[in-house]
Amino acid sequence: MKADSCSTDCGKILRVAEQLCEGRGARLTPQRRQVLEILCTSGEPLGAYDILELLKSGVPTAKPPTVYRALEFLLEHGLVHRIESLNAYVGCVHLDHPHSSQFLICRDCGEVRELESRSVERTLGSAVKECGFKADSRVIEVTGRCQRCSQRGQA
Repeated sequence: MKADSCSTDCGKILRVAEQLCEGRGARLTPQRRQVLEILCTSGEPLGAYDILELLKSGVPTAKPPTVYRALEFLLEHGLVHRIESLNAYVGCVHLDHPHSSQFLICRDCGEVRELESRSVERTLGSAVKECGFKADSRVIEVTGRCQRCSQRGQA
C-alpha cells in the first residue's frame, strides 16, 4: 500500500503542522507530532495498531489510548485523514487550507492518492445543500486500479 499523501517532504508537513497548531492555540505535543511523522514517513495508510507498534519503538510505554487521542487531535485539526474503507489513516498534503477529502485507492497495490478537485467539492456541496442535509464530513473514496497497475494488466 503506497500513500501518495506524504510523498511531499515530511519535514515540511511537520513544520506547517506546527505553525497551524500554534496559530490556532493548539498544542502539537511530542506524541502527536510522532504519530503525524509516522504517517508521513510510512508511505502507506496505517491502522491505529500499526501506528502503535511503530510508536513503541520510541515510546515503549505507549498504549492504544495514546494513539487514538493523538489521531483524534490530528483529525480535528485536518492534519490527517481517515480512509474509512481501509480503517486506516494518512497524512494530509493540503494542510494550508480546509478541504473535503477525495481519495483514489488502488485495489491491486493499495496506493492511496489524495485529490483536491474544487469542482467535485462544489458539486457535492451544492447537492448536499439542495437536499437540506447538514454534512459532518465529506469524504469521497474511489476504488479501482492506479495507472501503474492498469498498465501492468494490459501488458
